[in-house]
Amino acid sequence: MKILGIDSSGMVASVAVVQDDVVIAEYTMNHKKTHSETLLPMIDEIMKTSETRMEELDAIAIASGPGSFTGLRIGAATAKGLALAIDRPIVPVKTCEGLAFNMWGTEGLVCPIVDARRNQVYTGLYKVLGQIEVIMDQIPMDIHELIGEINKYGKDNPQAAVTFLGDGVPIYENIIWEETEVPTKLAPAMMNRQRGASVATLGINLYKEGKYINADDFAPEYLRKSQAERVREINA
Repeated sequence: MKILGIDSSGMVASVAVVQDDVVIAEYTMNHKKTHSETLLPMIDEIMKTSETRMEELDAIAIASGPGSFTGLRIGAATAKGLALAIDRPIVPVKTCEGLAFNMWGTEGLVCPIVDARRNQVYTGLYKVLGQIEVIMDQIPMDIHELIGEINKYGKDNPQAAVTFLGDGVPIYENIIWEETEVPTKLAPAMMNRQRGASVATLGINLYKEGKYINADDFAPEYLRKSQAERVREINA
């Protein structure tokens, strides 16, 4: 099975081609340019350099949200366009699960935190020793409330430990160290942001479970309204 994985849910743009248990190609960019500038050229580059034709793909896996509203829309439009062109399904991969999958084999809890501003994060709690086990499904949450949930889990599970990753870590790092009461680690650089290879690999697992959809039916999972929508409601 061969899948193209795309993640544009945050500042990072990352795409990968994974065949079964091998990463054939991966291209990740986290530097200034917008996803509208980088995403399609990145996909074109890895397809060319890996000598992979689009028609060889069984599906396209996409980080479905939450995350940056603009990034999710660009990723969705790109994935839908490609999937429709080659008549392949889309495998939606929850952003936080894709991030957590970077830490496959980690002991204890894995906690991705994606910055949602104003002390809010998109987050979830997972175990990823094997397949992903969802302890708390992804949700928008206050950072202090999140750490309270982790501490509560630690009281019921004395051997608990937690590894944080995601673009929210540098923003809330002081709070993490000051308030977390269980043993805590921060993921290293090569694991702490979105990776197309993780999305593609998780996408293969989900595809085999029948968790894919037609391209026409795919829509990002925002989890909350955009700032513009909230402002319009206030001014209505």
